[in-house]
Amino acid sequence: MNQRCVSLETQKGMVTHMYQEFEENKKYISELLHSDESFDIVSRDVRIGDKNAVFYFVDGFCKDVLMQKLLQFLMGLKADDMPQNAKELNQLMPYVEVDLTKDFNEIAKNVLCGVFAVIIEGFDECLLIDSRTYPARGVSEPEKDKVLRGSKDGFVETVVFNTALIRRRIRSTDLRMEMLSAGKASRTDIVLCYMDNRVDKEFLGKIRDRINDIKVDALTLNQESLAECLFTSKWYNPFPKFKYTERPDTAAAQILEGNIIILVDNSPSAMILPTSILDMIQEADDFYFPPLTGSYLRLSRFLILILTYFITPTFLLLMQNPDWIPPAFDFIVVKEDINVPLIWQFLILELAIDGLRLAAVNTPNMLSTPLSVMAALILGEFSVKSGWFNAEVMLYMAFVAIANYTHPSYELGYAIKFFRLINLILTAIFQFWGYLAGVILFFAAIVTNKMVSGQSYLYPLIPFSYQKLSHALFRHRLPKSAE
Repeated sequence: MNQRCVSLETQKGMVTHMYQEFEENKKYISELLHSDESFDIVSRDVRIGDKNAVFYFVDGFCKDVLMQKLLQFLMGLKADDMPQNAKELNQLMPYVEVDLTKDFNEIAKNVLCGVFAVIIEGFDECLLIDSRTYPARGVSEPEKDKVLRGSKDGFVETVVFNTALIRRRIRSTDLRMEMLSAGKASRTDIVLCYMDNRVDKEFLGKIRDRINDIKVDALTLNQESLAECLFTSKWYNPFPKFKYTERPDTAAAQILEGNIIILVDNSPSAMILPTSILDMIQEADDFYFPPLTGSYLRLSRFLILILTYFITPTFLLLMQNPDWIPPAFDFIVVKEDINVPLIWQFLILELAIDGLRLAAVNTPNMLSTPLSVMAALILGEFSVKSGWFNAEVMLYMAFVAIANYTHPSYELGYAIKFFRLINLILTAIFQFWGYLAGVILFFAAIVTNKMVSGQSYLYPLIPFSYQKLSHALFRHRLPKSAE
């Protein structure tokens, strides 16, 4: 049985192994678990055979049906049938996952994880029965990572269910599910998923050591807290170091490619590492269509991603220098009066779009449609008629707002947004040279960035690998398995 979840820190002078006397064991465990102070930690005194016994469990973590059957078996034992020690009783238990321990810390740790603990008078070991279950929602399609075609299941907040979803897709003996934990108080379960014959062992060891060396009280924000502990990135470089997915098929595909998947308990998404900026443009939809269609979708996503950065600063630069516009593109020039400077229009709309996005997150589903219509009419049409904004500015900002959802990474979208704002401000102040400085700053942030593995953020472009770059930009046919 895997020993997961909360461990207790051994204090100075603390007893670690069980006493000979039953009452002393019962008293010590009760004090260690504070069962008198916590209503959900249940202790119950019973008679098993001719011996006194006590059960410890967390209310809500045990399977009621299974626990009932185990209690019927234990309390149905007669005095003549009672084994002499815990090992003999373990052999008679009608359940598979049973462990024995003399360590008080192990007992307390497992009870807080949801394990059913049984201490019997005269036995020098405690029975740990893994009958736990966790509250979980149904395995349904993620709201965010949807595909036009493909599997409709998604990760949930229970790590055991998530590992099962991956194991269902990769039925290989080389698949490893390595259990770790982090957080002094929370002891959050962390699972490393990888193919033993394909993963970079040096990088795997580095990630494992970093997780074991985490010195925090709790991973309060699950994966984000873990990401901050794994990679102490510089705050001024917002480009994400991790890719997240809520789809088991995507996670399984990344594992088969030799990457590492990190699952954190209580989180319905998986972390993919290492991740470069070219990995961000890949989605599950690319592989549910033929190679030609998949390649088109991927290249379209990449082109739109580039346009979200360049379109508004370039438009602002051309409006400052209208003589640079070719005659064939004279239609892009703002025809109406500009009451508010263009730079302020762009900055206000950048803030307004984030405001609408935050409002949409907290809007009840029954009101989302009418409020969206009101926002489109009032903030769109009437803001132009009032003279606050020009129609061209509204058009380009609407494109930018919608184009941010062509890729699943919120972190990448905000990284591009920050550099787009810097470029807008520099262009407004210094015109062409400010625009050029903003572009250089944007690419410098990408080039100087590093993945968690230490490789360039532009890999496989830097260092160059034609085969890997081709697979990153285009959807290829599935390769034949090695003999």
